[in-house]
Amino acid sequence: MLAITRVITRRIHGTSDVTFPKLSGFSIVSPKHVEVEYADGSKFKFSSEFLRIHSPAADGKVRSIGGEKVISGRRYVGIMSAEPVGNYGVRLVFDDLHRTGIYPWDYFYELGSNKFSLMRKYIKTLQKHNLSREPPPRKR
Repeated sequence: MLAITRVITRRIHGTSDVTFPKLSGFSIVSPKHVEVEYADGSKFKFSSEFLRIHSPAADGKVRSIGGEKVISGRRYVGIMSAEPVGNYGVRLVFDDLHRTGIYPWDYFYELGSNKFSLMRKYIKTLQKHNLSREPPPRKR
């Protein structure tokens, strides 16, 4: 478990300061799930697919379609490891070899607070562009 002893403050959308509760726990439950707990009692469980498609890093496997960031075929992606980055976050290493995203603790809180609407939006975007959460068939 990683612990943070300070409150993380971040500017969101350049309009106001938002204070996030202190992190009280972080764990990889399985290669497919991460749990993040905060001092205010909030507890979020994320699938590895959800975290992969919401990576805060630029990625060569991302399609830009009509200005939208679209990552498809990540339904079965797993997390190989988590590497602490200072006091503010963690780098997740996925089994599709994506490792450039550093997830700040406040970003997990934002994702958790909006998880269902973000996932709905993702699925609608895939449908709009005739893409799938399923990985493409392997070439022989």
